[in-house]
Amino acid sequence: MTYEIEIGRGKRGRRAYSLDDIAIVPNRRTRDPKDVSVSWQIDAYKFEMPVIAAPMDSAMSPETAIALGRLGGLGVLDLEGLWTRYEDPQSVLDEISALADETASPTVTRRMQELYKAPIQPELITTRLAEIRASGVTVAGSLTPQRTQEHYKTVVAAGVDIFVIRGTTVSAEHVSKNHEPLNLKQFIYELDVPVIVGGAAGYTPALHLMRTGAAGVLVGFGGGATTTTRRALGIHSPMASAISDVAAARRDYMDESGGRYVHVIADGGMGTSGDIVKAIAMGADAVMLGSALARAEEAPGKGWHWGQEAHHLELPRGDRVNVGTVGPLEEVLFGPGHHTNGTSNLIGALRRSMATTGYSDLKEFQRVDVVVSPYSGQ
Repeated sequence: MTYEIEIGRGKRGRRAYSLDDIAIVPNRRTRDPKDVSVSWQIDAYKFEMPVIAAPMDSAMSPETAIALGRLGGLGVLDLEGLWTRYEDPQSVLDEISALADETASPTVTRRMQELYKAPIQPELITTRLAEIRASGVTVAGSLTPQRTQEHYKTVVAAGVDIFVIRGTTVSAEHVSKNHEPLNLKQFIYELDVPVIVGGAAGYTPALHLMRTGAAGVLVGFGGGATTTTRRALGIHSPMASAISDVAAARRDYMDESGGRYVHVIADGGMGTSGDIVKAIAMGADAVMLGSALARAEEAPGKGWHWGQEAHHLELPRGDRVNVGTVGPLEEVLFGPGHHTNGTSNLIGALRRSMATTGYSDLKEFQRVDVVVSPYSGQ
């Protein structure tokens, strides 16, 4: 059976679906939402909800990473962000938040590029991770593949529990004539901490990442609400199909490896509770959230949201966007909700969807029936 369609006489392509294109179908059984478990575990670390904060300065500071950890999630600090470039980044965050109130502004982009030119200070990596560790929550930090070789020893020495290697696209085999690329398999083998790596958006690249020994694979290109990668590079992979493809790679890798389970983490384009629900229904074990958490009152961006793509020095492909503020972090995650658009009580919505379809835990919920239902605005 082929799922390819003819685009023109010289090109065929596979039809793929976004999260907006699918809908979950109720089953014959329902449950009490209080009887539903949304906990998950990666390596030795168990969390009370399947939420990982994206390493984005607008959403995560050491303080908000600690707050999320105490609520049962995992906060990941961007170790190439403002918190490791400035001793006190608050004035920089305030300036970014106060820049002209417009999207896709060259003036805003230019100023952000200037602010992010400040060098990364290894001692600040140590300080920020130590601050999170002192709180007693799980410590996670993120580097891009380009910076991993330079800073990973500092990160590991600081006592990180989970190491995240996150980029627009991360492959198990990077080819370069100019420098020695990061050997992911060797790197992960030599580390004593679990590594989450991505993004990947297809079966084959995800399978190769799993073979490196990664504990988790990020699905997608991240930065869903802020990225302009599709417009700038022409690269895009609809999330529903991408998650399903990577979940299939997880299944086949389990057979290939004799039972080793690699966690699939959906990353990007999940700004509402319905998106989170559908990501898990398609096979994700957890979700990495940016804009959804940037709406919290405690978020450093004060209602503004941006990713690393927004200040890339050579080819910026992201915007600083105004996502607004909906309430305290605890209310965003657990309610009570006061918004009808899926931006508050995210975990409550997940529990209710699982209960409505009769499933008691996340692994069971991955088997829920879905239909293709093109988005109609409802």
